[in-house]
Amino acid sequence: MAGQFEIFTDAESNVRFRLLGADGTVLAVSKAFQDKRAAADGIMAVRECAGTGLIRESHATPWGAARTRGSQPAQQHSHRRRHLPAV
Repeated sequence: MAGQFEIFTDAESNVRFRLLGADGTVLAVSKAFQDKRAAADGIMAVRECAGTGLIRESHATPWGAARTRGSQPAQQHSHRRRHLPAV
């Protein structure tokens, strides 16, 4: 069985969708949308680009600051971005 998208209303009454794996594991949760139609449009956008999307490695923390090693400041390597092929 393939994964599926599920549209739901969150605790703050926002409409969102989640992508579920074949075993029911939540793989991704969307941003908040104004209504179900907008969420469905978001699902269509994900379907359209997910198969061709590149994988990019990020070196930032979840809060947006660059990671550091010890006491040294993080180095920016914008010219060294690697794109991994989708699998």
